[in-house]
Amino acid sequence: MPEQNHKQALQNPIFKILSEASRELGVDCYVIGGFVRDYLLQKRIPKDIDVVAVGSGIDLAKKVASKLPGKPKISIFRNFGTAMIKHKDLELEFVGARKESYHRHSRKPVVEDGTLKEDQERRDFTINAMALSLNNADFGDLSDPFDGVSDLEKKVIRTPMEPGITYSDDPLRMMRAIRFATQLDFSIELKSLQAISEHKDRIKIVSKERIVDELHKILKCKKPSVGFSLLHQTGLLHYILPELTALEGIEEVEGQRHKDNFWHTLEVVDNISKATDDIWLRWAALLHDIGKAPTKRFDKKIGWTFHAHEFVGSKMVYKLFKRMHMPLNEKMKFVQKMVRMSSRPIVLSEEFVTDSAVRRLVFDAGEHVDDLMTLCEADITTKNPRKQNKYKNNFILVRQKIIEVEERDHIRNFQPPISGEEIMEAFDLKPSREIGIIKEAIKEAILEGEIPNEYEAAREFMLKKARDLGLN
Repeated sequence: MPEQNHKQALQNPIFKILSEASRELGVDCYVIGGFVRDYLLQKRIPKDIDVVAVGSGIDLAKKVASKLPGKPKISIFRNFGTAMIKHKDLELEFVGARKESYHRHSRKPVVEDGTLKEDQERRDFTINAMALSLNNADFGDLSDPFDGVSDLEKKVIRTPMEPGITYSDDPLRMMRAIRFATQLDFSIELKSLQAISEHKDRIKIVSKERIVDELHKILKCKKPSVGFSLLHQTGLLHYILPELTALEGIEEVEGQRHKDNFWHTLEVVDNISKATDDIWLRWAALLHDIGKAPTKRFDKKIGWTFHAHEFVGSKMVYKLFKRMHMPLNEKMKFVQKMVRMSSRPIVLSEEFVTDSAVRRLVFDAGEHVDDLMTLCEADITTKNPRKQNKYKNNFILVRQKIIEVEERDHIRNFQPPISGEEIMEAFDLKPSREIGIIKEAIKEAILEGEIPNEYEAAREFMLKKARDLGLN
């Protein structure tokens, strides 16, 4: 990494205001953490800035706010000794330098005032413990007591203290190590990786919300499989998403084997990450095969089967989301739908693609048919070039057929042209079973291509169906 003038990182006028405020209060202050790390990595400078004061972070925040135009509101969190100011597009977080100790069953520390070095020592990783001075005497000087710059050059995730202490004290740091390794394409120091394995059960004291936040960040990475492989390697994944680890392994009976569905899943997640940034579609890729573990059976005639694994998997999605305190709203329903329908386009692509089959696919998938196709295309993980080309070409045909059918029949999210009220009026009926039969018959006739999705054709079909039911 080339030598850099660290004052260059502090060009924003906010740093001059921070420097003046700290001088007036008679406290030293520094910018620390992700801002410094990303500047040294020559990445995009983050808009959230962590400021540490060797004194009261809350008092410094108040002084800074008084100097800013418009006197922005300060959010104060006295329990944590922190304060936050939002100014223009920046988010400033203030904390007093501190040292910490932890109780065994909580990740909430007992906090005492400390020196800058003690504050840096309690940070999660050396690359996040570097600080730039905002003091007049040494403005822009880098404080790096744990050699974070060297770790940036070596692309290594390492803890300032003994890793066992760092991870046992705050077990969320185990997931953060894996997330940073995935985001930055770094490796985790061997001693640190071993410590994660040794303390993996400590993850149980971390809230589900914090765990899911880290899972989201891993899933948003360019290659999420790196993170999930590390979660698996260290044993954390078994505590977090046992539905995934249950997919690992290959069984052989009478010479017949099935693929390892865990490693296949990670390939699918990487594939879909090249095609979409949609976090919920990436979740669908991660969970698309979870129903295979409970439905796996061996049949002497046909070999390994996973009957109804899509349906079973979609039910498991709800339980998983509920357990992990994830949203049980439309996002969960979307993931459920993708898992439940994940094999439909694959079956279509293996057979002659009929209009009626495509109409049903579009009708059932509705507005998410394109997402479903993206998921199924990501599900092609065969290493056989001939098979891979065959599947890809077939999916191109299915997509073309979807466009043709859509343009002609307008099936996506369609309602039959004849309503239940109109059927009742036509035959002077009260709500009854016959109305449902006629309405369903019209829908089926349109999907099967017996009649076009048009009012006159549907009305004529209604009259014929009514005659068959003896209603005329």
